Parts: sequence; C-alpha cells; structure tokens
Amino acid sequence: QAHLVESGGGLVQAGGSLRLSCVYSDPPFSTYAMAWFRQAPGNEREFVAAVDWSGRSSYYADSVKGRFTISRDSRQNTVYLQMNTLQVDDTAVYYCSAAEDFNPFQYKQRWGQGTLVTVSS
Repeated sequence: QAHLVESGGGLVQAGGSLRLSCVYSDPPFSTYAMAWFRQAPGNEREFVAAVDWSGRSSYYADSVKGRFTISRDSRQNTVYLQMNTLQVDDTAVYYCSAAEDFNPFQYKQRWGQGTLVTVSS
C-alpha cells in the first residue's frame, strides 16, 4: 500500500533550524516528483518546495527561497526539507506530497499525515 510518512517536526526558536523527513513507499513513488506543503492555523494549504524524481531539479515558494532546501535520497526512499533561519510565520503543519508531474506539481497527488512545526519568538 502506497504511503508517505513524515517526521522531524517540533518546537524551535526563531532563527533555529529543523530537518523534516518523509519516507515514501516504492513502488510507486520513486518515479514521482515529491514536495512539501504547509498549512498554518486559519490558512489554506500552501506550496513550499518540490523536487523531481531524480533529485536534480527543485523549485521553491518565494517565502522560503534561500532558507529551505529540499532533497531526496532514492536509496533510502526519503525526501528531506532542511529549514534554516526559521521564522514565527513558518509555524504550520507540514505535509509531504507525491505527484506524477513536477512543475506544476500535480496529477495523482498523494499526501502524508503531516508533522507540526512550531517556531517560537
């Protein structure tokens, strides 16, 4: 059964760092693009970053560009989100997602259960 399982969320002070992980099942997700989304309380879910199936291409939301880095390790079936210089506005539930199309990130999109990141001032 296909699954996406996130981990690594927690409480961090502003200016700190966290690394999120998402283990994905294969098949089918080794050939899928992978992405991170987030949803803050009272807000809609928003795109954060995506990486293609090979791990060689990625793109980011403007709000995280230069601070967050997405990567994947195909041997471990894991995608990462390294988050540096965290801000209070980064507080959200972060979701791992898989999709067949990379850019735009879409088609047969699947979701993990989410992991909470809380940034304190």
